[in-house]
Amino acid sequence: MKHQKKQKKHQKEKKEAPKQTKPRQPKKRVTRKDKPEKVSVKSGTKKVTEDKFGNIYQAKPARTNAHIFHHKSKDLRHVMVWPKYVRLQRQKKILLKRLRIPPAINQFSHTLKPNHSKQLLSLLNKYRPEDRKQKKARLRAIAQAKVEGRKLPKPKKPVVVKYGINHVTSLVEHKKAQLVVIAHDVDPIELVVWLPALCRKMDVPYCIVKGKSQLGQVVHKKTATALVLTEVNEEDQLQLANLIKVCRHDFNSNTKAFREWGNGILSTKTLHKLKAKKKSSAAVLTEKFIERDSDNEDYMKIEPEPQKEETNQKN
Repeated sequence: MKHQKKQKKHQKEKKEAPKQTKPRQPKKRVTRKDKPEKVSVKSGTKKVTEDKFGNIYQAKPARTNAHIFHHKSKDLRHVMVWPKYVRLQRQKKILLKRLRIPPAINQFSHTLKPNHSKQLLSLLNKYRPEDRKQKKARLRAIAQAKVEGRKLPKPKKPVVVKYGINHVTSLVEHKKAQLVVIAHDVDPIELVVWLPALCRKMDVPYCIVKGKSQLGQVVHKKTATALVLTEVNEEDQLQLANLIKVCRHDFNSNTKAFREWGNGILSTKTLHKLKAKKKSSAAVLTEKFIERDSDNEDYMKIEPEPQKEETNQKN
């Protein structure tokens, strides 16, 4: 029992006494340089791995992610297999560049300048024809007046934009058109290819504008090939006169616009070939000239034979 009591006292003293802890020392990191070299146990020297096959190229240590060099992203569009419709439209574009376009069709690539086209469209939008809702309301009002027995005054003829290719041609032929507006992207082009020539013949000012959908919006349609202004209100007379002046200068009297051939742009490959051909032909010509010059020099070097003096012997 006494022995057990002594043990308990000893345990209590241990618990009460403060623990004396040693400060932890940081572990030394072992890098590749600091790693101890392998030493053979028997001889105490380095292990040398002999190259059995005598390779020229020695194996390099694998690089970590930090040292990997990332290549720049390359353009791999030439490797991609594009859809058929994309290839077709690209091939068509290249073909149109390569082929020479006749002046009658090429004139449609020469369009009105953006600032003038904005002014023209703002003027055309003032004279838009009535749409279906407006027409329905007008006819309903006339019908209601008839039912009630009221007499309505005769409505004035509205000043609106004229459209429809047959109607436009008749107006141009009768010289009733003040300004003709033609779309540049009509398909098929044969519908309007003759219209600029007719306008020039009848001395009617015309212009070519981008594009048929824009003209269609003016007359509440999806597309329109050509529009005509026959008359305008007094307040818009000055604006129309300015536009007519611009159109006459840029289209009617501009011979270059309707006489110039289009495109025929050669590819870089053919251009390089032509350049090389020209160089070779020039080199041949220079050689010929050099030969000719050398022949001339040789001819000039030949000295003429001395003429014998004629002696008059008097007998």
